[in-house]
Amino acid sequence: MAGHSKWANIQHRKGRQDAARSKLFSKLAKEVTVAAKMGDPDPEKNPRLRLAVKTAKAASCPKDVIDRAIKKALGGDAENYDEIRYEGYGPDGIAFIVETMTDNVNRTASNVRSYFTKAGGNLGTSGSVAFMFDRVGEITYGPEAGDADTVMLAAIEAGAEDVESDEEGHWIYTADGDLAAVSDALEAALGESKDAKLIWKPQNRTEVDLDTAQKLMRLVEMLEDDDDVQSVTANFDVPEDVAEQL
Repeated sequence: MAGHSKWANIQHRKGRQDAARSKLFSKLAKEVTVAAKMGDPDPEKNPRLRLAVKTAKAASCPKDVIDRAIKKALGGDAENYDEIRYEGYGPDGIAFIVETMTDNVNRTASNVRSYFTKAGGNLGTSGSVAFMFDRVGEITYGPEAGDADTVMLAAIEAGAEDVESDEEGHWIYTADGDLAAVSDALEAALGESKDAKLIWKPQNRTEVDLDTAQKLMRLVEMLEDDDDVQSVTANFDVPEDVAEQL
């Protein structure tokens, strides 16, 4: 689940431990292929591809998988994928944005709709929840990058818009069109980041209780387990005491 919060931290760690590596690598490779096909196959000349490769490397995706994904685009035999965004409401009216990359729109739409229905939510129309999120770039650094003041200063000089820091690390936010440039500037100042990607950042988060959290996580897990789903974002957070019970 994208977006920084205490709950996102917990889910991020859990997801990396539990998710099937082959499924994760397949999704990352798909983004690399699409990015290479849409622009220059040289990451240095293609900001989207450069970020896709960085994200894949951060997830420990093997170099040969990344290289094959780029060659697939160059060879002209890559599938044509449609990038479709779905918006809806989960249990207790929590807003969801689901980004997909699919070679069969009907299949994906049917699957996503069924996940929301099974979880007690409903799929909405385009724009029905997007107004509650901001489209921004997010660059992630671990605590080893420095203290909050050091990272804040570097982020300001690089042209970032906001920084959030805690014991888990640092999250630097940029305007969506500035992500590649700010990421490059920060890399020169702080070293390579853990991740750099475009996200939907909730303007506000709703804390949920244990029962609602369990229902929401069932929906998140169904969505993230679908091969066509690239990212899932929602505007909820789970208090630490509830997270411990989960």
